[in-house]
Amino acid sequence: MGREDIEFKTSDRVTLRGWFYSSDSASGKAPCLVMSHGFTALKEMDLDAFAEHFVSKLPIHVLVYDNRGFGDSDVAEGEPRYEIIPMVQCSDMSDAITYAVSRPEVDPGRIGIWGSSYSGGHVLYVGAVDRRVTAVLSQVPCVSGWDNFSRLVRPDFAVGFNATFAADRVARAEGKEPGYVPVVDADPMKPSALPTPDSYEFFTKWESKSSWKNTVTVKTIELFRAYEPQQLIDKIAPTPLLMTVARGDVLTPADLALGAYARAKEPKQLQLLPCGHFEAYAGTYFERNAGTQAEFLKKWLVEGG
Repeated sequence: MGREDIEFKTSDRVTLRGWFYSSDSASGKAPCLVMSHGFTALKEMDLDAFAEHFVSKLPIHVLVYDNRGFGDSDVAEGEPRYEIIPMVQCSDMSDAITYAVSRPEVDPGRIGIWGSSYSGGHVLYVGAVDRRVTAVLSQVPCVSGWDNFSRLVRPDFAVGFNATFAADRVARAEGKEPGYVPVVDADPMKPSALPTPDSYEFFTKWESKSSWKNTVTVKTIELFRAYEPQQLIDKIAPTPLLMTVARGDVLTPADLALGAYARAKEPKQLQLLPCGHFEAYAGTYFERNAGTQAEFLKKWLVEGG
């Protein structure tokens, strides 16, 4: 197994950076899985463990990258870092596919996409509209920004966010710097993007051992609420879909994900894990989770179903 530092340009000429993992068991042109992380998360935050698992078990390559404005990736000139525009991240995922298929060791007819949490929603959209994709893996996904926001944010806090959104729009129109809010906060009474105890535990752990920053633009939260990645889930078929759902998920609630999964068409597969959102990444449930995903990849990406 080898890991190479890579970079590629998006369609609007922004440089994204990541890693390309090569499998020792791959020969000739082999399948490739494109992976990106969730809300503000970086490639170092457990994606390397998944990539290493997949290339050690299967004759596939894996491309992992940081989203624009985060980690090692750049941002468009004049645009702020730490801002997420969901449809731009979806477009960047398709650009990552374009880079992957340009590599001589990759079979352009066998491309999988893997996303978790926020990007678990992105892959539902990209899997429907980018027909180069031949397998979709969606882990603990955000499927509805509106419903997810309503679950996470108390109604009285939502009123405050609405005022903040409006003020930020005026300030940015006047040429002022964008407003920012913390991604997580130890105090649940203070505004943050992800106001759950397990989010705070997960991200602060990584803050001390990576370049992750506890900040995101106000506009990011407004766009999150408006994002509905489930809207085309029934259009993914006949591309196979694996959705991994954590029954105890309080960040991207399981019932919302299951409702979206019910609308997806065959071929599809559901993996239910008896854990919370972040437990799907590491620890007790990692081998079970990654093992099921590897079997799905073997069936649909390596053997072609």
